[in-house]
Amino acid sequence: MKKTRAPIRVFLDEELAAGEVEAIDAFLQWLDIQKGASAATRRAYGTDLRQFAQFLSRRGCALADPGSIGRRDVESFVAELFRAGEAKSSLARKLAAVRTLFRFWVRTGLLEDNSAARVPNPRQEQHAPRLLNVDETFSLLDEPGKAAAAISPGEHHLLCRDLALAELLYGSGLRISEALQLDVDDVRSDEQVVRVIGKGNKERLAPMSDTSVRALAAWLAERPAVADPGESALFVGARGHRLNRREAARRLGLLCRKAGLDRTISPHALRHSFATHLLDAGADLRSVQELLGHRRLSTTQRYTQVSLDRLMRVYDAAHPRAHEKK
Repeated sequence: MKKTRAPIRVFLDEELAAGEVEAIDAFLQWLDIQKGASAATRRAYGTDLRQFAQFLSRRGCALADPGSIGRRDVESFVAELFRAGEAKSSLARKLAAVRTLFRFWVRTGLLEDNSAARVPNPRQEQHAPRLLNVDETFSLLDEPGKAAAAISPGEHHLLCRDLALAELLYGSGLRISEALQLDVDDVRSDEQVVRVIGKGNKERLAPMSDTSVRALAAWLAERPAVADPGESALFVGARGHRLNRREAARRLGLLCRKAGLDRTISPHALRHSFATHLLDAGADLRSVQELLGHRRLSTTQRYTQVSLDRLMRVYDAAHPRAHEKK
């Protein structure tokens, strides 16, 4: 049996010097104001750079003195994390944080050269998120609601919320972070669109399915019984404040069990299912890219799967040598 590794906590037991904290804070402010990075990105980069600063202190370097840090230091940081068992996806993100910090130093005149840019990315394992087929998706979205009459009023409120969230993740292909950042005013039910703020603070209008509109209407009718007065969040938790990711994932797992599915899926699996089902039904990749809010087409290609049957249909219909001429 394959052993599961304990969560990695490298270098985080040490306190940072004031100069290191100021260096990280200045960078995070620049990331916020100049780059429009999300709060989640800033938190992740802040943690990554605290790890980097604590690693550097053991090598006689400091973030407060950018000139003391070179490419070899960055490579050694990545190597140490790798030896500690850090996932390659986490390594890539931490390296991205360090590279962005170096770019900030170059732009503000603290460095002349971004030596971190020459450190290669770790090779990533390609893991496609698990997805649902169409029948499983319909079961997830339809079956739990059939038992609504047999539950308490408080649980009924939360079930309406959970179904509305799941409908939006699948019907509009939203990231879970995008869905949980929505405010009530972002929903335009009469136009069947929702205003979404994606990565890099990029705004887009995502279309809503008919079932999403109905599920959101049902949740909005129940929401006043749950939300605190003055709370703007569309999806709120049992305590009346904005719903968090962990609770949203837990509740989605509960929907899976109520639907009788043989496995629990992540919120991202609904987004992935959305894209895959569109492609299988004949949607073109560029359109799916726009719907998902991806900047690069290669990202869409990596996170979606086109069935072999569809590929063969496209080939048979389009390629001049697919059929013998009569």
